[in-house]
Amino acid sequence: MSESSLPPVLPTEAASPPTVNPEFQAIGSLFERIQAEVAKLYVGQDELVLGTLTALFSGGHVLIESVPGLGKTLFVRTLGRILGCEFGRIQFTADLMPSDITGAPVFDMQKSEFRFRAGPVFTQLLLADEINRSPAKTHAALLEIMQEYSVTIDGTTHPVPRPFLVLATQNPLESEGTYNLPEAQLDRFMFKLHVDYPSAIEETEILKLHSQQLDFGKRLESEIVPVTTPEVVSKVIAKCAEVRVEDSLVTYISSLVRATRDWPGFHIGASPRAGISLMQSARTLAAFSSRDFAVPDDVIQIALPVLRHRVSLTAEAEIEGKQVDEELRAMMRGIEVPRS
Repeated sequence: MSESSLPPVLPTEAASPPTVNPEFQAIGSLFERIQAEVAKLYVGQDELVLGTLTALFSGGHVLIESVPGLGKTLFVRTLGRILGCEFGRIQFTADLMPSDITGAPVFDMQKSEFRFRAGPVFTQLLLADEINRSPAKTHAALLEIMQEYSVTIDGTTHPVPRPFLVLATQNPLESEGTYNLPEAQLDRFMFKLHVDYPSAIEETEILKLHSQQLDFGKRLESEIVPVTTPEVVSKVIAKCAEVRVEDSLVTYISSLVRATRDWPGFHIGASPRAGISLMQSARTLAAFSSRDFAVPDDVIQIALPVLRHRVSLTAEAEIEGKQVDEELRAMMRGIEVPRS
């Protein structure tokens, strides 16, 4: 990707030292612009914002665990406006069928033939709300699309638009009428993010911003400025993949993943896909910081969201009331961090 192919809306940078790559400076500026636009309508939830943007520019997907009413739909719609991407939403229910997600052939009476009618998955930013409320065959259809970026119906492959990001949610409070995602399907998500209630200051700001019953679509049009396009996002994704990761950092990532398989508090450890996700997301975080090389802090910052849904506590650890995140932190403290 050439410097000229980056978004023209980016502010002109001052003369940089020779060691600074101007293309990665532009990516860092783009990240800051996106964050600034999101903050106009969406308050707080820094982990959700950073995790979602990191997954998007790493070619991954996000599983969000949160209670209802924390603004996930508002966030995705706002992000779609900022990025110039299409937004879609699927409410998962017990009677939702795979064809309700992917689409299906319908008979065209005028042409006397079947034609494919695309389902709601053919979008760019997809909110899969309460994915665990549907049976396995339904959410498995979505997870296949997440991996292959296409739908095959009657022998014909239909690619989904790119970039393509799935934000799937599940409610941690209600278990009645839900179907737990198997470990093999959880592994398809790059991150699992925990979204909690806002702070007192943030909640006050939310009340000021969203208590006047104004049309949200009109607010998006009038208050949010698109800062890029899907084509530029795709180019930035490719550029993020070029960030350098030194051999010592690769060894550190491998050590983190392998340690989960031997840690006494875990019954199931992380797969090699966890290491790939750590590498990809560390590269993206480096690019967000205008660097063309990754450092250990990039890995440490994103390790918990990458690993927490790929490990399972032993029965003894659960009885003792231990939490996955605290076990991961204890494990990480015992692994030597390479010097950056």
